[in-house]
Amino acid sequence: MSFDGALVAFGIVAAVAIVASLGVVLARSVVSAAVSLVISLMAVAGVYVLLLADFLALVQVLIYGGAVTILLLFALMLSRTGRDSGLTTRHRPIATVAGLATAIFLGWAIVATNWFALPYAQLQRVELPIIGTALFSTWALPFEVVSLVLLVALIGAAVIARTGDAP
Repeated sequence: MSFDGALVAFGIVAAVAIVASLGVVLARSVVSAAVSLVISLMAVAGVYVLLLADFLALVQVLIYGGAVTILLLFALMLSRTGRDSGLTTRHRPIATVAGLATAIFLGWAIVATNWFALPYAQLQRVELPIIGTALFSTWALPFEVVSLVLLVALIGAAVIARTGDAP
């Protein structure tokens, strides 16, 4: 296997995504976690660029990196009650066991997979009119349902913050 520029770029982008993802999980403040989330999502967009999926990279940056992260920040900041909403001591052992089990399973899956025997699909560009037609015909209803769920979450956070009835 030869190491070319694309493989080196993938290694760098993957390392940035992993480190930023750890930053999301290990951050103590919501704002630090959100910044790490944006960096992680931008690294995933970099992977899409390396796969020649320019449209997916653009959607990743605009929708996830921008809109969803801002919505998440607004919802979390509006629903803050002033008390520490961190992981309680009672939940910490359960979270640790769940995290270790997930890490062990993912490590086993990585080691057990024969990466060089996997068939690789031909990279081809999908035309934007085909994606647009699929989005507004096949995927129109799921897209609208997701947007309504996000809207309800934001309105709920605003109501809780305004009335002060947060649990």
